[in-house]
Amino acid sequence: MIFNKSAPSKRRPKGLSLLYEDEDIIVIDKPVGLLTMGTERDKSRTAQAILNDYVRKGNARSRNRVFIVHRLDRDTSGVLIFAKSEQAKRYLQDNWTTTEKRYLAIVYGRLTPQEGMISSYLAENSALTVYSTSDATKGKLSHTAYRTLKEARGFSLLEINLLTGRKHQIRVHLSEKGRPVVGDKKYGKKGDGHQSLALHAYSIAFTHPLTGQRLSFETAVPEYFTRLIGSFGPVSSAIKERIDRGRRNP
Repeated sequence: MIFNKSAPSKRRPKGLSLLYEDEDIIVIDKPVGLLTMGTERDKSRTAQAILNDYVRKGNARSRNRVFIVHRLDRDTSGVLIFAKSEQAKRYLQDNWTTTEKRYLAIVYGRLTPQEGMISSYLAENSALTVYSTSDATKGKLSHTAYRTLKEARGFSLLEINLLTGRKHQIRVHLSEKGRPVVGDKKYGKKGDGHQSLALHAYSIAFTHPLTGQRLSFETAVPEYFTRLIGSFGPVSSAIKERIDRGRRNP
């Protein structure tokens, strides 16, 4: 590992929190409002651009760069992996089915049952809106496992196990179940008054592309979530218990 928390601030990526770095990968905690990479419509400052500048150490002529492994929506915060080589990127993507991705989401109301699986074929229309379809030739089969961790103030806090990684999958599945994510301006309640999307990629576990070691990273619960649903003491314990159980029974 070459990540040094005591490194001078000028050697740190501006606006990003590094969770881990070595010769092959970088793991960050992406903040809300930052794109993973640029799009045709928006080429503004992105996580990829910030990290490219970081690995080049300010030298525009440097050939160093980072490679996109997966993405998070602009309004979704949390753990994001970048590779430092094409080889590392290919390995991580080729083995993506073994990667465990868990999210926290706050939705309106209560889910019944409190734990379950949402499955559907997801497709995208010309307006770039994702929706479920029964036509397997139009959509990709998608699975979202969820578990209710806490209910308070008219909201439910969910732990999401993202079993497939389609565009807007969590948001669409929960919205179509009648329990949209708080602050979701595209698939949620119209004019709900919440400015931030209550969706956070809090945990990821994957196999390192070079060493073969199983790595796991977690981030803190966003303060915004605490404002919505209150204390996370019991919730954190529930998550820790789940993680410990998984380690005992790999």
